[in-house]
Amino acid sequence: MKATCKMLTNKDTFMAKTGLPYRVGLTAESVGATGLSMHVITIPPGGRAQAHKHEGHESMLFLMSGEAETYFGDDLSEHVTVKAGDLQYIPAGCAHLSINKSQTESCVGIVARTDPNEQESVVMLPELDALVG
Repeated sequence: MKATCKMLTNKDTFMAKTGLPYRVGLTAESVGATGLSMHVITIPPGGRAQAHKHEGHESMLFLMSGEAETYFGDDLSEHVTVKAGDLQYIPAGCAHLSINKSQTESCVGIVARTDPNEQESVVMLPELDALVG
């Protein structure tokens, strides 16, 4: 089959394993990607992801609007604040979760992963959720 460029105009969303809404993105399923995926992720006001990691796959984020607090590391004790315009890298297998502490503004970003199937490499870490308030 000849490789060709593809475009998605669908703006439907789905609830990711992490508990956050994702816009249906570019994946193996949607466009035949073989090495990466890309989605738009939204953290609603006061929202947070559940603790997780992406086994064997790197993630990168470009934050388009809002501000997120990302906790990461084996016990989520490390922390960065990601602001609109910032780029964030999360290594494969790194436990993390993000929180939108704003009560009025959503946090919206573009996330790309080296997993063309997107949700298959997500490993939930419920034992870490309570470590971040």
